[in-house]
Amino acid sequence: MRVVIVGATGNAGTALLRRLRTETDLELAGVARRLPEPDGVYGNVDWHSLDVGGERAAGRLTEVFRGADAVINLAWQIQPSHDQRRLFRTNVLGGRAIARAAVGAGVGTLVQASSVGVYSPGPKDAFVSEGYPRRGVLRSSYSRHKALVERTLDEVESDHPTLRVVRLRPGLIFQRAAGTEIARYFAGPLLPVRLLRHQRIPVIPYHPRLRMQAVHADDVADVYARVLRADVRGAFNIAAGPVLDSRVAADVFRGLRVPVPGPVLAGAAALTWWSRLQPVDAGWIQLALKSPLMSCARAADELGWRPRRDAVTALRELIAGMSDRAGAASPPLSGDPRLPGRPGGLVRGRLPGTGDPY
Repeated sequence: MRVVIVGATGNAGTALLRRLRTETDLELAGVARRLPEPDGVYGNVDWHSLDVGGERAAGRLTEVFRGADAVINLAWQIQPSHDQRRLFRTNVLGGRAIARAAVGAGVGTLVQASSVGVYSPGPKDAFVSEGYPRRGVLRSSYSRHKALVERTLDEVESDHPTLRVVRLRPGLIFQRAAGTEIARYFAGPLLPVRLLRHQRIPVIPYHPRLRMQAVHADDVADVYARVLRADVRGAFNIAAGPVLDSRVAADVFRGLRVPVPGPVLAGAAALTWWSRLQPVDAGWIQLALKSPLMSCARAADELGWRPRRDAVTALRELIAGMSDRAGAASPPLSGDPRLPGRPGGLVRGRLPGTGDPY
């Protein structure tokens, strides 16, 4: 079975390569704008350098996909957050190009990395199934883009019913090797990551709707592997318990819970983002407060999937990776201190939320 992974060098992509290398009957191809060193987890992969948001991307992708049994699209940009045109180009236009290329190449299966962010605002005291409305959280560009990509998939499914389309909707994806990447993308160069080595966060913001789900990257990779082998279609929610909230965080990191109103959280994010002090705009706060909690019953029932690591274990591993500046030998997971979002990048004028770190 030939499997092409688009966006194979990031957080989920690296974990997926690690998982699929254990499958002896798979021929793996990877697509990325900047290629990794072809060794270790990135070895024995047929690599193709390609910008999925480029003008001729669909035609080039069609050639790469030709002869493939399955295409897995993990390509996504969340930075530079101050360049929304570039994010739309990669995420939405790139997603359309990948879907068109899969159809044009006669691929049998298209698996799309979606997200909890695709859902409309929902409950934090109950769990929604995959049939919950998918209009996204309007103030979050990440959420809007996820909803637009799924709308493209709806059209592809309708027009090409023989193509098997699967969407995975995970919560936050954590692993040690993503520590440096996530610190760059979501915290920026001013976060004193070395202070996290004792896994102590003295102050934990509390809001009743600040409740999120997470899952280890290796458990997400296992779902992709199961989807390749199973005759399933449609969407699957993917998350591990427990739900992460201020109470869990205070227990894990021995911090003091401090109530913070939602407008204050969003306002602080907006102010510091516009001031280029950190890379996360207020839309991420809105997404955290409004996205629903997900039921993962379908993945358990139809794929036999259950996470091997709980969300707290995954979170602890991520924090350890952040404090140790862990990474991998790929551009997205690189520990290069000169990249945007790192202190070295700041010295070189690469302010948080600007510059392309991919």
